[in-house]
Amino acid sequence: MVNVRHVLTLAWVMCVCINTSAHAWSGVVTHVSDGDTVWVQPLQGGEAYKVRLLGIDAPEICQPWGPQSRAALHAVLQGQVVEVQARTHDSYGRLLAHLTRQGNDVGAWMVGQGYAWSYSYKSNAGPYEALQLQAQTQHLGLFSDGRALQPRWFRKRFGSCHLPTSPH
Repeated sequence: MVNVRHVLTLAWVMCVCINTSAHAWSGVVTHVSDGDTVWVQPLQGGEAYKVRLLGIDAPEICQPWGPQSRAALHAVLQGQVVEVQARTHDSYGRLLAHLTRQGNDVGAWMVGQGYAWSYSYKSNAGPYEALQLQAQTQHLGLFSDGRALQPRWFRKRFGSCHLPTSPH
């Protein structure tokens, strides 16, 4: 005999898992705001989405290494088709997502080349910690600068950059 409560609980869990999983879609990068934020136009049409790359923290555009970080992301993504694996939105309304281009993880590339930090939170070192340690050991990009300051500490010390980041 099937327990109705068990079936309903299982159905609810399946709905929650389906609703919280990543929503994947393809689009073209139309604008790069900084080293971890881009605008992506879905291939199926509609409005472009402002997308914040999950798992990385790039320098603010007004801080040292910010322009280089943006330029690197621009060189790799501007006008390119990417796969967007959307998770949720942040407090600024940006879509939080993992991006891949031709099967390559864009966030991993940014950290591995020394253009961003692996995003850490409390005791979690972040998804790209090993790549960050490798880039630090090789003194790549911002890791060649002993004074490079993580964006969260830069904002606490100097405030936010108040530069336009919209493609319009």
